[in-house]
Amino acid sequence: MARRLLCTTTNLLLSRPPLPVGPRFFSQTEPEPLTVRRQNNGIRRIILNNPKKRNALSLSMLESLREDILSDVDGQDLRVIIISAEGPVFSSGHDLKELTSAQGRDYHTRVFHACTEVMTLIQDVPVPVIAMVNGVATAAGCQLVASCDVAVASEKSTFATPGVNVGLFCSTPAVAIGRSVPRKVAMEMLFTGTPLSAHDALLHGLLSKVVPEERLEAETLAIARRVCQASRPVVALGKATFQRQMSQGRDAAYATASKVMVDNLALRDGQEGIRAFIEKRKPVWSHQAEKVSD
Repeated sequence: MARRLLCTTTNLLLSRPPLPVGPRFFSQTEPEPLTVRRQNNGIRRIILNNPKKRNALSLSMLESLREDILSDVDGQDLRVIIISAEGPVFSSGHDLKELTSAQGRDYHTRVFHACTEVMTLIQDVPVPVIAMVNGVATAAGCQLVASCDVAVASEKSTFATPGVNVGLFCSTPAVAIGRSVPRKVAMEMLFTGTPLSAHDALLHGLLSKVVPEERLEAETLAIARRVCQASRPVVALGKATFQRQMSQGRDAAYATASKVMVDNLALRDGQEGIRAFIEKRKPVWSHQAEKVSD
């Protein structure tokens, strides 16, 4: 009886398909991606995905973020980008282990060049970029929030530039933060490292909206969906013009904006919007940067 059972068990084992012997079973588990990108209905979600390291903006994280922003950025299906993060820290800023003297000056230069490239890219891409913050954003993490076109945060979020406390003044974060909040508020943040609460950040202009944590995603998506209802080329033209005129004096800014208004009227979607308003109907956007007149 025992012999018959052994034979039966052996036959069953031999009849099963062999287990795969590839790296999935015998190599180490592949690391989680530093950022996660998803896109649906015109909304691209980019999620900082290294909570164990407080979503530090290491060189690798910055390169991954850059890639996710640039991927098919001119495609008509993309209308808005939302940047958020896993874990209780939105981003703690640069990875200080990359900034020791052992890494060397050339490496440090690469880190700050990559950071500058990402921050300016956010403002230069043709679609709005929204920060969705649920937690702590410090140093270059606060810079990331300040660089976005719109920023929505939960009530528990805080914002700080504490580099001065570790001997590294937040000079590059100051570029974006100093263009978002009043000068004296920025200087206090930079000199002391004292955090701003979400409500104070809203009061001083670093944020667009503060909401309860349970409403954060819904409120952010509501803004994104409203953006998706507009014409892509009209939004792209408006964003680029806003950035350009903000760096100009008053008279030059009006000259720039006036010319762009005329250019906007020459767009097919510009004329479609006006006709739809006159005819009391919803516009049907082409989402093409085509002109109906010169």
